[in-house]
Amino acid sequence: MHRRSYLSAVGATVTGALGGCLSEPSDGSGVVVETVVDGLTHPWGMAVGGPTDALLVTERDTGRLLRVDPDAGTTTAIDGVPDVDTAGQGGLLDVTWGPAGEWVYLTYAVANDAGETTTRLGRGRLGGEGSDQLTEFEQLYTAEPYVDSGGHYGSRVGFGPEGLLYMTVGDRQFKNFGPDHVAQDRSNDLGTTLRLEPDSSIPDDNPFVDDEDAREAIYSYGHRNAQGLDRHPETGEIWESEFGESDGDEINVIERGGNYGWPVADEGCTYDTGDPIGVSHADREDVIAPAFGWPCGEDGPAPSGMAFYDGDAFPEWQGDLFVGGLVTQRVVHLVVDGNDVREAEPLLADRQQRIRDVVVGRDGALYVAIDAGDAPILRLLPAE
Repeated sequence: MHRRSYLSAVGATVTGALGGCLSEPSDGSGVVVETVVDGLTHPWGMAVGGPTDALLVTERDTGRLLRVDPDAGTTTAIDGVPDVDTAGQGGLLDVTWGPAGEWVYLTYAVANDAGETTTRLGRGRLGGEGSDQLTEFEQLYTAEPYVDSGGHYGSRVGFGPEGLLYMTVGDRQFKNFGPDHVAQDRSNDLGTTLRLEPDSSIPDDNPFVDDEDAREAIYSYGHRNAQGLDRHPETGEIWESEFGESDGDEINVIERGGNYGWPVADEGCTYDTGDPIGVSHADREDVIAPAFGWPCGEDGPAPSGMAFYDGDAFPEWQGDLFVGGLVTQRVVHLVVDGNDVREAEPLLADRQQRIRDVVVGRDGALYVAIDAGDAPILRLLPAE
C-alpha cells in the first residue's frame, strides 16, 4: 500500500507523518502525498514517456537507470547503461525521452586518462513493456574541455518544440570572477546551454555556427550551474533554473545567443566575504536578466530540476512552474503569467528533504525525487 499524507493545496503543512493513510483536510482542498517507491540512492533525474509512458529515474552515485512502476511500487534496473565517473558531484545525471519515444537520452560525468572530467550526452533504445535493456547505446556529445574538477556539471537535458535537444553544462566551479571566466568564453562549452539535433549534429541556425572562435553547439552562455530545464507548455520557450553562489539563484528564459552574465553580472554574493559578484544585470545592456531570482540576502532555494505543470489533476496549477529546492528543502511554486513570475506557497516545506527533481506524470500527478542516500520518489495527487 502506498504511504500517504496530506498537505494544504495552497501551503505545505502536513497533517501527519508518513506511515499510513491520514485524514483529509476538512475543507476538502488537500493534496495527497504518496511514497510510491523508496530505498533509492541519490536519485538525480526523472523522465516520463516512451511506448509505455514509463517513469525512468537515474541514481547519481550508483550509475543505475531504473524503471519505476508508481502503482505497483516496484523498480527495475535497466542494463546497458554506460560507465560513469562518480567522484564529487558526478555520476549518472539526467534522463529524457526523445520526441518520438524511441530513444532514451542520458547525461553523465566521464573522466579521461589524466583523471580530468566532463559532461557527456549519450542515447540508447529501450523497448516496450517488460524490456530491461538499453540497446544500441552511442556517445553523442562530450563537453570540452575536460578539467580537474568534480563539481558543476550542469547536465539537464530536454527537447524544444522544434524537436531539437537542449543540454546544460556547468562552469565546473572556476572562481576567477571576471571577464576571463570560462562562462564568458565561447571557445569552450562550460557555463552554457547547448542546442543539438537529436543525433548530436549542429543545427544550421545555431547562433555561433559562423564564429570560428566559438563552439558551434552553444545556444546561450554566461551560466553558472543550471540543473533545471523545461519547455513552457504554451509558448514553447526553454526555461532553466540556475544556482547562484551565495544566493543569486535564477530562473531564466533561454534566448538564442544570449549572455546571462555569470560572473560579470550577477545578483548573488560570494560564499566567503558576502561581497557582490560583478555588477547587477541592470547595469549592463549586453546581458539578459533572470525572469525571476533570489538576490543576495534572500535565501535562495538552490534550484534543481523543474517542471511546468500541464496535467489535468490540478487545473488551478496549469502553466505554473515547480522547482526543486535543495537548500530550502521544498518544492518552489512559481505562478507564471506571461513575463510576470511570482512565488506562491511552496509544497513539502516541512519535511526537511532535499528536492532534486520534479516531473509531471501522465496521470497528472506531480512526481518528486528526494536527494538522499535512502530516498523516496513522492507522488502528489488531489485529495478525494
